[in-house]
Amino acid sequence: MFHEPGGKESLFCSPCQDIRPGFLRRCLIHTAWMLIYLAASVAGGFCADMITDDMGRKITVKAPFTRIISLYPGHTENLFSLGLDSEIIGVSPSETYPEKALSKPVFSYHDDLEKFLAARPDLVLIRPMIDRGYARLLANLEKNGITVISLQPGNLDEIYRYWQTLGVLIGKEAESGRLVAGFKESLESIRESVRKISPRKKVYFEAIHDRMKTFSPDSMAIFAVETAGGINIATDAEPVRGTNIAAYGKERILSHAAEIDVFLAQSGPMNHVTVETIQNEPGFSVIRAVQTRQIYLIDEVLVSRPTVRLFEGIRTIAKILYPDLMLRAHASVFLPTPDPSKGVSD
Repeated sequence: MFHEPGGKESLFCSPCQDIRPGFLRRCLIHTAWMLIYLAASVAGGFCADMITDDMGRKITVKAPFTRIISLYPGHTENLFSLGLDSEIIGVSPSETYPEKALSKPVFSYHDDLEKFLAARPDLVLIRPMIDRGYARLLANLEKNGITVISLQPGNLDEIYRYWQTLGVLIGKEAESGRLVAGFKESLESIRESVRKISPRKKVYFEAIHDRMKTFSPDSMAIFAVETAGGINIATDAEPVRGTNIAAYGKERILSHAAEIDVFLAQSGPMNHVTVETIQNEPGFSVIRAVQTRQIYLIDEVLVSRPTVRLFEGIRTIAKILYPDLMLRAHASVFLPTPDPSKGVSD
């Protein structure tokens, strides 16, 4: 920035300043860099220090937030990936990763207002589903001067903008930029590995077994399958109530029985299923993947959360579909640059 008389700062040069040799050139270079930065900010879904969350809140970020309660494990994992630790003062009850998250104080949207106020957070990160179900708690937090931000990306472009938004909120713009660039580079390495594979395996990806639901075609889970070189057979699945889950039904699954080379199912709290359950499901014996025992379970956090571990899910699916495929190890650019002042941990 350029400093004006009286201590004020200006992003651009004053036309009345003394033009000494080299000054105009420096001014033009500075202005060009500022325009590039502002353009990049707008492309990332925010303008300079202003962001808009998924519920329409407009937040001016005057300084990085340093006392954060995260009520969604995906947010928590991303904050750690971007280099935070002590700044995270509370997490949700369902945290599993990274290990450091398990030692943090636990908060829930079922807790009373006083518990939140006693922790003195400056930011509470949530998802839109919490906004819709616990509006009173959130309104009271905001009345007490606590910033509430609701974020949940649904596709790859939204994930990139989401990571960049987190970077702005916590003062880690450079780290979020490296995260996006590293993820894109690693995705390209997978795409290059599977590009010449023919024929491609056809896949049915189960989301909820007892309701015969799959994933919507534009979901992260189907993106993972397609990036790994698979062909989603449920392209006609329609999402339920704007979620990434889609109703499909046994009849439509069985209509593709002869096509399904691999039957994938997410495994976790949303889908308590076993390979045996799928094998023994009435009518499923006609499915090719069941006959050839090509049924596999995938940890749901690897295909449903907007974190860098989505890449691990893609790699896992690629190795299931094409066991002989040679994959490059993913780059360490996902990790934040270590702070030399904090030493090196084992």
